[in-house]
Amino acid sequence: MKIQQQDNDKKGEFFYEVDGQKLGLMTYSHAGEDKIIIDHTEVDESLQGQGVGYKLVEASVDYARENNLKIMPLCPFANAVFKKRSEYNDVRF
Repeated sequence: MKIQQQDNDKKGEFFYEVDGQKLGLMTYSHAGEDKIIIDHTEVDESLQGQGVGYKLVEASVDYARENNLKIMPLCPFANAVFKKRSEYNDVRF
């Protein structure tokens, strides 16, 4: 499963695409130079239970670590994942 990313320095998204259609999507906004805010996560019903949402959050954590950023998970799903995965505490704001 390949998670892709688009970013315009103000907003961005991580997404999972099948045949040109985004079936998994997590959006975020930049908050200053050192923080992103995850504000929304959605996964198509056809992929429910396959861990796509977790992969989107994992991609954001990898991105944060590579770019020395902190993440504020405002999205309820992302927040729940951060609470379950203590190994993500290093990037949580």
